[in-house]
Amino acid sequence: MALPLHDATTSPSDPDDLGGAAGGGEEEEERLAAKPLLSSPSTSPSAGTEEGVEELELDRRYAPYARRDAYGAMGRGPLGGAGAARLAVGAAVLFPLRLAVGVLVLVAYYLVCRVCTLRVEEEEEREGGGGGAAGEGEGKGYARLEGWRREGVVRCGRALARAMLFVFGFYWIREYDCRFPYAEDEHQEQSKELGRPGAVVSNHVSYVDILYHMSSSFPSFVAKRSVARLPMVGLISKCLGCIFVQRESKTSDFKGVSGAVTERIQRAHQQKNSPMMLLFPEGTTTNGDYLLPFKTGAFLAKAPVKPVILRYPYKRFSPAWDSMSGARHVFLLLCQFVNNLEVIHLPVYYPSEQEKEDPKLYANNVRKLMAVEGNLILSDLGLAEKRVYHAALNGLLCQS
Repeated sequence: MALPLHDATTSPSDPDDLGGAAGGGEEEEERLAAKPLLSSPSTSPSAGTEEGVEELELDRRYAPYARRDAYGAMGRGPLGGAGAARLAVGAAVLFPLRLAVGVLVLVAYYLVCRVCTLRVEEEEEREGGGGGAAGEGEGKGYARLEGWRREGVVRCGRALARAMLFVFGFYWIREYDCRFPYAEDEHQEQSKELGRPGAVVSNHVSYVDILYHMSSSFPSFVAKRSVARLPMVGLISKCLGCIFVQRESKTSDFKGVSGAVTERIQRAHQQKNSPMMLLFPEGTTTNGDYLLPFKTGAFLAKAPVKPVILRYPYKRFSPAWDSMSGARHVFLLLCQFVNNLEVIHLPVYYPSEQEKEDPKLYANNVRKLMAVEGNLILSDLGLAEKRVYHAALNGLLCQS
């Protein structure tokens, strides 16, 4: 798929990791960090203190993970009188109300999944589900729901996922279909000959990403094996057709995980009723302004992919989940009166023969396309650097 792209710096991703770390590149990152898309000078740490200088240096070096909203790094920044008043009102009114309604939505969908999977659990137990290094055996029967079962899970899942987004304050979602007029006829011919995409590839900004994709295309995705055993969420994730993996294991089951993902993508590409896979090739979240190196897991199947770009415009609190705890982030998200989400749907990307034979090339070309169309800055940092950044922030917090 030949498309004109602006010049962009890229870095080959590690083909042996679906969600691991990418290499360094600090010099290049320092150059890129000089032009953040979203900035909030008023919330920057005081440059007059040693801690403020260190935090500014960390934010510059690890720009893809730095928060620039009113709450600052780790959500502990100082608030003015008006900001504190807004937060107090949200905590007293919005938070308990939204939390209660959100739990009701979750319970409602759990009951739908319970009804639609009657007797499926018994079949899972007879087949010995839960084994297998890649976790494909656990929930495999749920992933192949058919007829009224699949229809009920999908229709109710999409509706209730959108309801949950509404509860979280995402009242309006702006969606844009990005088309390339000069390639429209070519895409139509390819779609008829080469079939549907096998996977949705998206930038990763927040846990809210999953809710949006559930409401839009209801795909399957990769999750920790422990998720399958969580109350309510476990059954829901099985109905989504998740592939459960033990992420702490780096080498023993990777081939099994990679094979399971590739098989699922190929099945979705060839079978209309099979759910597509949702994959975040970056392997971790960013602040929404950057695009990290892509892992090749989504591109090994040689099937076309559907690129989707998510952006979260904000004035005070950024929905990006990067440098604060999950509980604090959910609290601040639910306390905000309105949250915004913009989605850019790119055309299905059909790989060339060269890209099919070279997953790195395929991944990098899709990454460059998404960076250009989404106005995102390419970065060479990865999960390892993010952990260093978080450790440094925690060290500053302990010193203060």
